[in-house]
Amino acid sequence: HLMSQLADILQSRSWSGLGLQLPPYSMDTRGNAGGGQGAQSPRQPDQLFPLLSESKTAFVIHDLSNHGENISDLFRSSLQYYNAYQGDKYHENNNTLGFINLSTSENKLCIDLMTKRLSRSDMNCTEDALLQYPDWRGQPFLWEEVARFLTYYCKAPAPLDPENVVVLNGCCSVFCALAMVLCDAGVKVFLIPTPFYSGLALTSRLYTKIELFFIHLDSELTGENTRPFQLTVDKLEQGLHEARLKRKKVRGLVLINPQNPLGDVYSRDSLMEYLEFAKRHKLHVILDEIYMLSVFDKSITFHSVLRMESLPDPNRTHVIWGTSKDFGISGFRFGTLYTHSKEVAAAVSSFGCLHGISGTTQHNLCRLLQDRDWIDKMYLPTNHSRLQEAHKYIADKLKALKIPFLNHGSGLYIWINLKKYLDPCTFENELVLHHRFLDNKVVLSCGKSYMCKEPGWFRLVFAETILHLDPLAMHWFCEALQEQKKELV
Repeated sequence: HLMSQLADILQSRSWSGLGLQLPPYSMDTRGNAGGGQGAQSPRQPDQLFPLLSESKTAFVIHDLSNHGENISDLFRSSLQYYNAYQGDKYHENNNTLGFINLSTSENKLCIDLMTKRLSRSDMNCTEDALLQYPDWRGQPFLWEEVARFLTYYCKAPAPLDPENVVVLNGCCSVFCALAMVLCDAGVKVFLIPTPFYSGLALTSRLYTKIELFFIHLDSELTGENTRPFQLTVDKLEQGLHEARLKRKKVRGLVLINPQNPLGDVYSRDSLMEYLEFAKRHKLHVILDEIYMLSVFDKSITFHSVLRMESLPDPNRTHVIWGTSKDFGISGFRFGTLYTHSKEVAAAVSSFGCLHGISGTTQHNLCRLLQDRDWIDKMYLPTNHSRLQEAHKYIADKLKALKIPFLNHGSGLYIWINLKKYLDPCTFENELVLHHRFLDNKVVLSCGKSYMCKEPGWFRLVFAETILHLDPLAMHWFCEALQEQKKELV
């Protein structure tokens, strides 16, 4: 099942037990990067990931339940490099030896616009109602505005019903809640194509062990594959058949559109085929559309399922969206569910008692989503222009290095093929290359963390202002590849 597969992943990263045995590599091989305050004293490698003492280890094992140990181990191991980055961020003046994060999918290109908009006077509100417990589904004014917002930007054929909206503190919270109310842990599973955003696998295990059954896609072009990692109904049928052969009861299908990490944008016809497949087999479909407004290539049209006039099975079709990616405000912690099923909406809304959003944040989000004039005339055009510019910057660098990549014109990231730097091309050597980047203070996401069946793929996030302010990020990236190449000779 998924936990054992994730455990294999963690083991393959040389993490075992409670994450106390760390990968044998130095995190401080770089000298002064130039600029800033000059050379800084290098830290000892063991200062980056401080080990728990034996007494602390015993304390953890003694006090936690089995499930507590599992999730503590899983999250600590999975977030180890992210936590290292948080404690040692690159800064052009204050920390020239810090990590540059090209791993976390955050849009930092329009922070100037967003901070200016959020500083306006209409954002300042401390009404009594905002300081007290709200409806667990969220403040009525917010889910009413979310319904109007999604109607407008998803181009829904009719106004969406606010009663079908639930808001929680992030899209992963929504997915976790939705998975729990739709699927019996240990009994039924969700199908999901790989590679996919690994946060879904982590959050599905947080409260109960909801299993995701992988449908592995290939990069090789064949008669069936007209493009790399293409999802077809035949592959969905095959995945469903394999799950049933393993005595898995399939409850639903999870799709991400635009896809993360591939960047694919599903066509309307493809979406309809996937939905009809699900209806034939009486499966729920969870659509994560968190990047729907981050399609910056004008030749690509994004089709939300909420745009379809007639859904094959509306009560089993559920859409997730949030502001973290499209608006670059991941710190706001906002995610929303739109479902035609009143029963599902009521069940998911009960999670608001644990995963609700503060009243003042809900007010600010409502004001932001209401400002269509600013969004349409200022924010979206500027954001798309900057995304396109940043994407071109990285794409040109990759082309110069003769590194293949998937070019889909959406999202905040590029899926790059570094197989030529692995000899042999194995997941063990993918990890070696991952460490090589870390040695050079660059944080990337390796393909195995997205459950990719092929070693050698990495996700590189380009929506980072550092790429334009300073060429250092790609310089360190290239240095890591040069070092790796020397090892192959």
